[in-house]
Amino acid sequence: MILESALLDVLPGREEEFLAAFAQARPLIAVQRGFRTLELRRCLDEGHGSRFLLQVEWETLADHTEGFRGSPEYREWRALLHHYYAPFPEVEHYGEPLVSA
Repeated sequence: MILESALLDVLPGREEEFLAAFAQARPLIAVQRGFRTLELRRCLDEGHGSRFLLQVEWETLADHTEGFRGSPEYREWRALLHHYYAPFPEVEHYGEPLVSA
């Protein structure tokens, strides 16, 4: 299992628009080969109400980097969401947990 993680800094004042667009975009990723789960969380720290944490579990790294990113659904995802970010998020991928409780 691979965990994709991205901090999404949404343009201030556009958070509700972003969330509505994300609701439209979610089914595009959910149908991808290797997709397992997705979580979107809003930052609770003062001054960061426009920041969201996106975490997506994939079966393999290639399912995300080659499969989803190379798909027609990704082009729709990008059109729906990418104009809400400033700056554009850095996406990182993590392997299996080394420690868990």
